[in-house]
Amino acid sequence: MSLASIKTLTVDLAERSYPIYIGQESYQTSPWAEHIKGKQVVIVTNTTVAPLYLATIKQQLAAYQPLEIILPDGESFKTWETLQLIFDQLLQAHCDRKVTLVALGGGVIGDMVGFAAACYQRGVNFIQVPTTLLSQVDSSVGGKTAINHPLGKNMIGAFYQPQAVIIDTHSLSTLPAKEFSAGLAEVIKYGLIADADFFAWLENNMQALLALDAAACRYAIERSCAIKARIVAADERENGVRATLNLGHTFGHAIETEQGYGAWLHGEAVAAGTVMALQMSYLLGNISAAQRDRGIALFIAARLPVVPPQNMSAATFLQHMALDKKVQDGQIRLVLLAELGQAIVTAEYSAECLQQTLTSDYQALAAAMQQSSGR
Repeated sequence: MSLASIKTLTVDLAERSYPIYIGQESYQTSPWAEHIKGKQVVIVTNTTVAPLYLATIKQQLAAYQPLEIILPDGESFKTWETLQLIFDQLLQAHCDRKVTLVALGGGVIGDMVGFAAACYQRGVNFIQVPTTLLSQVDSSVGGKTAINHPLGKNMIGAFYQPQAVIIDTHSLSTLPAKEFSAGLAEVIKYGLIADADFFAWLENNMQALLALDAAACRYAIERSCAIKARIVAADERENGVRATLNLGHTFGHAIETEQGYGAWLHGEAVAAGTVMALQMSYLLGNISAAQRDRGIALFIAARLPVVPPQNMSAATFLQHMALDKKVQDGQIRLVLLAELGQAIVTAEYSAECLQQTLTSDYQALAAAMQQSSGR
């Protein structure tokens, strides 16, 4: 397979622009050397991904005699303590300012390695090599890097762009079904916020995606990355339209923080949180009940949870939502739908509407969707 068989998208950020390579066997065919400036390369991965892909990546980078750093796997390790493990080994190996870090793994690895790259010697190169669907369509693109704090998810981090993103769709074949579905939550999000035609395509092709049909998966990844690249190019630092990428995330991050990082996969929490955002968009009169229900039905078809944890009260949600990064002057700004395929960021809602959203009977909504679809 040649580079010509790989789809290349560009995140257009002037001097910080970079390519996204998408295809099968892209690990072997992407132009790695174009994105490495010095002679030192460090591959950072985790205990789950290392046995699957570390040898392949090391072979591609053999000329650099890359150092490897293998971290524990899981959202619960997205902490200062784990970040220090990266810094410890970089310093012990005398890595200089021209070192290139390679983030080989899912969203947790990508976020931590990106943050480490932003901090080490005040900024070094890094390349994203996402191995999960969620990281391929979302977290690897756009330069958001962070670690979690016990009081809030992704509250400590930096905007720092990679040199390139290398996506090998073959890695989806080794992904557990639950992790694949978690990634679909972010794919569905793109249709909801920016592309009603893509949303309709997902409705018609969800079973092909779940069956890991190669053409369907590649198209979904390409379309998702293209949407995100366009939005990031328009608003790199999330001062405007980029915040719409957080549809459902304010509710979803509250779920993750309250339940404990890793208890719910990020995509699972986003799915349940997005259903809450759909419900609030409906209560505000922005979308119809039928449009809300199409969204819920698609999350169900993707085998994702659509009911928030039953042990979370409205007060618990509000406690965590008050620490969301979109809060301004004490007001919780939410990403909602203006219509299917268009999102807004707003604080123009009543306390009563938010309360009704937090106390809605999502179990009944889910049951109605499952009954209507014959599930």
